[in-house]
Amino acid sequence: MIFPKNAIDKLGFIEIKDLIKDKCLSESGREMVEKIQPQVKLEQIDRFLRQTQEFKDLLVNDAPLPVDHLYPIKPLAEKARVEGSFLAEEEFHRILLSLRTVYAIIRYFNERDGQYVHLELLFEHLPIETKIIRQIEVVIDDRGKMKDNASRLLLDLTQQILKSEQEARKRIDQVFKQAQHNGWTADGNLTIRDGRLCMPILAENKRKLKGFIHDESATGQTAYIEPEEVFHLNNKVRDLAFERRREVIRILTELTTELRPHVPLLLAYHGLLSKLDFVRAKALFAIDIEAEMPELSKEAAINLINARHPLLLINARKESHPPVVPLNIKIDQEDRVILVSGPNAGGKSVCMKTVGLLQLMVQSGLLIPAEDTSKVGVFQQIFADIGDDQSIESDLSTYSAHLSKMKHFTEFANARTLVLIDEFGTGTDPLFGGPIAEAVLEALNKKEVRGVITTHYSNLKVFASNTAGLENASMLFDNVEMRPLYVLQVGKPGSSYAFEIAQKIGLNKEILHAAKDKIGVRQKKVDTLLVDLERDKKVIYDTKAAIAMRERELEKLKSEYEDLQGYLEENKKQIIREAKEEARQILKNANKLIENTVAEIKSVQADKEKTREIRRRLHAEVDRHSEKKPVDKQVNNAQPDESIKVGDWVKILDADTEAQVIEVSKGNNLILALGELRTVVKKNKVVKLQGKEKAKVIKKHKTIATESAADFQPELDVRGMRTEDALRQLETVLDRAVMIGYPTLKILHGRGDGILRKFIRDYLRKYNHVSHFEDEHADRGGDGITYAHIQ
Repeated sequence: MIFPKNAIDKLGFIEIKDLIKDKCLSESGREMVEKIQPQVKLEQIDRFLRQTQEFKDLLVNDAPLPVDHLYPIKPLAEKARVEGSFLAEEEFHRILLSLRTVYAIIRYFNERDGQYVHLELLFEHLPIETKIIRQIEVVIDDRGKMKDNASRLLLDLTQQILKSEQEARKRIDQVFKQAQHNGWTADGNLTIRDGRLCMPILAENKRKLKGFIHDESATGQTAYIEPEEVFHLNNKVRDLAFERRREVIRILTELTTELRPHVPLLLAYHGLLSKLDFVRAKALFAIDIEAEMPELSKEAAINLINARHPLLLINARKESHPPVVPLNIKIDQEDRVILVSGPNAGGKSVCMKTVGLLQLMVQSGLLIPAEDTSKVGVFQQIFADIGDDQSIESDLSTYSAHLSKMKHFTEFANARTLVLIDEFGTGTDPLFGGPIAEAVLEALNKKEVRGVITTHYSNLKVFASNTAGLENASMLFDNVEMRPLYVLQVGKPGSSYAFEIAQKIGLNKEILHAAKDKIGVRQKKVDTLLVDLERDKKVIYDTKAAIAMRERELEKLKSEYEDLQGYLEENKKQIIREAKEEARQILKNANKLIENTVAEIKSVQADKEKTREIRRRLHAEVDRHSEKKPVDKQVNNAQPDESIKVGDWVKILDADTEAQVIEVSKGNNLILALGELRTVVKKNKVVKLQGKEKAKVIKKHKTIATESAADFQPELDVRGMRTEDALRQLETVLDRAVMIGYPTLKILHGRGDGILRKFIRDYLRKYNHVSHFEDEHADRGGDGITYAHIQ
C-alpha cells in the first residue's frame, strides 16, 4: 500500500507513533502502537476512529476510568498454564491488582450502558469471575505477601519461628550483657554475619566464649561470634524457616492449580487491558493536538478544513513559536491533483506532508487536528517521492532515484492512489527535467490519480492551467514585507520570488540586474504577472475575510435583535394582560364604591355634613387609584471622577446602593462588588464615598462579610465531576473567597489522567485574584490536590 516503505518515516508517521507510545501505561499497549498500520476497510477504520473519539469524550467529560494497575497478565497466565509450575507471591499479587482493575473497568462501562457503544465492543461477553479474586485474597495480602493463616500448618510454623527467634534473641542478649560485664566485647552492638546474629568480641578474648566464629574485622582485632547456646536455637529457627518455605510452595502450587482452568479468561482480560491502554493513549494524544474525528467517505477524496500538521503544532507549543497556520485543501473528482508552487521556505512541502500524514493517521484510526466537518476518503495506495534517495550501493543518483519512483508510480497507480511528490522534476537539467516531469504528470492524470505535487517549473504550471483534473495552487507571500504567509490559495500558480528574496538578503544589485538580463523577456513577464496576481489575490483574500467577519457580526446582531424583540413582545402581552385585569378590578371596586356611597347618602337623608364626609372619603379613594405625576429625574451629566481607584467605596446613583471598586477598566468603566455579585458601571454613574458615610458603609459590609466568612468552607471537592460543572463550582467559590478576603482555597480534583487537574489549573492561571497555586504535600495527596493562594 505504501511506496516506498520509508515514505511513512519521511511523512513523520513514526514520530506520531512514538508520541502515542509515551502515553501508554503498559508494555503490551506500546506493542500495539508499534503495530499501527493504515487500513483500507472503511468499516474497520470507522470503528477505530469512533473508539478513539468515545475515549476522548470520556477523558474530557466523564469520571476518570479506573486504570491504576495495568500489569501484563499474559506471561503470568502462560507460566501458570504449565502443569506442576507455580506463581510466586508477587506474581499472584500482580494478577490480583490487574483483575481488580479489569472488574472496575467492566463495572464502569456497565453503569454507562449504551453511552460508549464502540468501546463496549472491546470487552463484549467478558464475565466478572470474582471467584479468582476470592481464591487469591484468601492466600495473598494487600502487600503481596502470603498471609500467615493461609493454612493451619503455615500459621503454626510462623508462630514457632517467632517464638524461637524471641528465645534466641533473649538468650544472646543475656550472653552479650555478661560478656560486656566481663570486658570481653569490642565497641559496637550485636550484628549480622552470614545471616546469623553475632557478638563483637575482642580477639584476645575469643577463646573465653564458647561459640562459632563467623567473621573477623579487617584489622583482626574483633571476632564476630555466635554463642554456643544460641547456635542451636538459630539452627532450629532455620529448620522451621525451611519447613515454612516448603509449606508456602505447596500453597502456591495448589493456588496455581486452581487458577489454571481460568487461563483462557486471564488471556482475554490481558487483551482487554492492552486494547484499553492502546485506545486511551490515542485519545490522550488526540487531546494534546486538539484532534477531531472527520467525516469518512467511500470516495477517494479529501476535504481538509483548518487542518494543522500535528508535529508542528506540538513543537510550536513547546518552543513558544507563533501558532500554526491552518490548511484548507480539497481534492476530488474535478480537482484530482493540486500543483502547489510559490516561494522557497513558503510552506509547500509542509502543505503536501500535512495532507499525506493526516491521511495516514485517519486510515490508521487516529483523530486528526482539523475541523470535524472535514471529509476524508480511503485510498488503497499512497505513493510518495520526498527528499533525496540516492544510493551508492544501487548506483543511483538523486535524479535516477526520482525516475525509479516515477516508473513505479506510472505503472501501478490508479484512481484510488494518493500521490505525493516534492519538488517535481528537480535533480537534472531543467531544460530536460521539465518536459519529462510534464509527461509523467500527464500519464498520472490519465490514470485519474489523486495527489499533491510541489514544483517551481513554469511549464508544469502552464500545463496544469490548461488540463482538466489538474489545479494550480500557491503559497501566499507578502511581497511588501517579504515574508511567507503559509496560506494555501487554490486557483492560480505562485511565483518563486527568487529576485525579491535575493534582494532582501542583500545580494549585490549588479548581480541581480545581470541575472534579470540573462533570463528571457517572456519568462520575466510571466514571473511579473504571477507576482501581480499574487498581490491581487491577497487583497481579494483579505477583503473576503473582512466581509465574512462583518457578516458574522451582522448575523449576531440580527439574532440578538430578534431575541430582544421576542422578549419585548412577550412582556408587552403580559403587561397588557395584567393592566386589563387591574383595570377590571378597579372598575368593579369603583362600581361597588359608588353604590355604597349612594346608599349611605340616602341613609343619612341628605344631611350636609355627613354627605360632605362621605364625598371626602369617595375622593380619597379615587385619588388612591389615580396615577401620580412622575417626577423628572435630573439627568446626570457629571464628569467622571478620575480619583476613583481599586478599594474605594462608591454609591451607584441609579440603584441608590453602595459597592466597592475591585477593578478600573478601560473606557471609564468600573468593576464593582455588590456582596458576592459583580457589575460594570461607568465612572460618571457613581459618587465616591468619603468621611462618615464611607465609614458607615464599611462597618455594615464588614458585619456582612464576617457572617459570610463564618459559613464559608475554603475547600472544594470536584472529584468525579464533569469539567464544566467543576469549573462552574470553582468560579462560584473563588468569587466568594475574594469577596470575603479568604487567603487560600483547597481544591480536591484527584489524579486520574490529569485532565481535570489541567483544566482547573488553566482556569486558575487566568483568574486575576489568584497569585499562585501549588500541590499539596506528597504525604497528604500530592498533585491530586491544588492550593490556590488568593491576593
